[in-house]
Amino acid sequence: MTGQTLLIVEDDPGLQSQLRWNFDQYKVQVADDRESAIAAIRKSVPAVVTLDLGLPPDPGGVSEGFRTLQEILAETPFSKVIVITGNNDTHNAVKSIGLGAYDFYQKPIEPEILSLVVKRAFRVFELEEENRSLARQHFAYPLRGIIAASTEMHEVCRTIERLAPTDVTTLILGESGTGKEVLAHALHALSPRANGPFVAVNCAAIPENLLESELFGHEKGAFTGADKQVKGKFELAEGGTFFLDEIGDIPLALQPKLLRFLQERVIERIGGRKEISVDVRVVCATHQDIQKLIEQGRFREDLYYRINAMVVSIPAVRERSGDIQVLAKAFLARYVEQMKSKLTGFSETAIAAMECYSWPGNVRELESRVKRAVIMSNGPLIDAEDLMLPGGKPSEKITSLREIRDSAERQAICQALSECNGNVSKAAELLEITRPTLYSLLTKYRLKI
Repeated sequence: MTGQTLLIVEDDPGLQSQLRWNFDQYKVQVADDRESAIAAIRKSVPAVVTLDLGLPPDPGGVSEGFRTLQEILAETPFSKVIVITGNNDTHNAVKSIGLGAYDFYQKPIEPEILSLVVKRAFRVFELEEENRSLARQHFAYPLRGIIAASTEMHEVCRTIERLAPTDVTTLILGESGTGKEVLAHALHALSPRANGPFVAVNCAAIPENLLESELFGHEKGAFTGADKQVKGKFELAEGGTFFLDEIGDIPLALQPKLLRFLQERVIERIGGRKEISVDVRVVCATHQDIQKLIEQGRFREDLYYRINAMVVSIPAVRERSGDIQVLAKAFLARYVEQMKSKLTGFSETAIAAMECYSWPGNVRELESRVKRAVIMSNGPLIDAEDLMLPGGKPSEKITSLREIRDSAERQAICQALSECNGNVSKAAELLEITRPTLYSLLTKYRLKI
């Protein structure tokens, strides 16, 4: 436990020296009144505090001690406060526990016994910190494969969690590079079909004359070169999830056959006459405006109504408050480990450039630029030049002053939590507000930690 901080709040110089000597295995700080105790709390956020209730200007009473206890817990509610009371002062000891103290110890002080109490308090703090660390990971990784701290993406993830237990056909909308397939994988992983296959087909990546065979399969001799029976991707997804990416690019001639499959969950291979039942969940995605495609006669309206039973819209990276830094740091950690790099972070100019850039390629572009920077940077920090980012300021649509203020406040909170790795105490200090105020704002903007 060497290096862990213990704050001793005690006004008796002799007892101060005794306790400091007794706890030399810790990083000990000493305060002799309420003001110095709160100053020490704000500076170091100790894991454990021993607090004598009899503090000046009321050394013979407990009023100042109780006030100090309440202020300590308001500043650092996770710290374990061990209240030291007078001999046989059970009433005030119990009252201290009621106010939030971790434990109490009655004088006279026996160093060996108090050491055991303090050691146990440090252990409890460690265990709780591990749990908070897991919660902070959930803050940055709300779903498997999803890196996000913004309210916008956390709401998307909650929607995915609600949809996962169902078999409803889902349409995921979002610009290129926003992570539509990653979200589809998360939907599959949370569903009862998680042990089944996840099969993906990108309609834009397969030539039109091959797409039907890719989806539905074909019988031997169905066409020139068909020298054996081949199952289509729908059949291969049996019992699992079928992800049809860029459905806006599916040929118009193939859409009636896809519509029949979605309605009846049966297929016929090319060249075959047998109907084959297929049990799959279908998730579709596109970056295109399907309503516009319908108006242009390129997409069947009845097919659209079949695939949009539930719609999940993924916001672009530029619309996610605080996500750019969270994503960039996660990608940096990944590629630093992979490439055994000694880079330690991003410079202030790099962070400013990332925040100002519009990211037309979204998450995919951000990851690519960070990966390149890890390879090319001379370090120890990645600069804006390493990311090859242009300058300039992002353009924002001006709405009401209140919306602008709320947006800025929410983004500042997300960035502070990101920079402090989810540590609320440090984030509050960075924002120059109290912990209770930060917790209130987290509730207001529905941010989870």
